[in-house]
Amino acid sequence: MMGIDESGSSEAGTQPTARRLGAAFLGLLHSHVELFGIELQEQKARTVSLLLFAGLALVFALLLLVGLSALVLILVWDTYRLAGIIGLCLFYLLAALFCGLRLKAAIYDESSPFHATLEELANDRERLLP
Repeated sequence: MMGIDESGSSEAGTQPTARRLGAAFLGLLHSHVELFGIELQEQKARTVSLLLFAGLALVFALLLLVGLSALVLILVWDTYRLAGIIGLCLFYLLAALFCGLRLKAAIYDESSPFHATLEELANDRERLLP
């Protein structure tokens, strides 16, 4: 009879422990999902801001480029007309290649946008594993 009582009390003791473990797990999951949501909103706002300013910078840079190109062609039109046009085309080609290579490097060198969430998950894994 003693063996039955002891096993009954041990089952009753593991039930609150399992509940506490489940509650702790849900608490961790909730905090990570909340952190992920906050980081997602921050990343979205940052991306929209970057796109807006990149677009404006591109428009103004193109306007400046057109103006400077016209100025160079006006200055050399009488004597070096063909050389001026070829020089500008070569300059634009080199600038486009340089920017294309930098863009390719930036795309492949991107760090994780959810660094804090991944860091917290790694910390939790270290704490939970013996």
